[in-house]
Amino acid sequence: MGSLPLSPNVLPADADTYTVDEVAARLRVSPGRVRTLINDHHLLAVSKDGAPAVPSLFFDDHGITKHFNGLVDVLLDGGFSRDDALAWLFTVQDDLGIHPAQALHTHSAREVIRRAQAEAF
Repeated sequence: MGSLPLSPNVLPADADTYTVDEVAARLRVSPGRVRTLINDHHLLAVSKDGAPAVPSLFFDDHGITKHFNGLVDVLLDGGFSRDDALAWLFTVQDDLGIHPAQALHTHSAREVIRRAQAEAF
């Protein structure tokens, strides 16, 4: 199997992550399916101690958080690389006081998507 497209670890030091096996258990799919989700950019992952790590903020009680895939699609379609998209998701928006990955769990989720659209190049 080829290597996964992993970004450098740009996550805040206190960011919780899941391993591929933990994501598989959470989504009730095989680890191979999780690797496919990462390959297809339906999940983004970083390299943490040489292993894939998926930020826990990409999930809620129902699986992958509702607006995550749409937001990533907007960023990638707008010219962001996978690495740039991941960095943007974890860059604090001063006026919101949180980073976009956190905002996906608030009423600001649509505002974050609008901002991503505005930053497209």
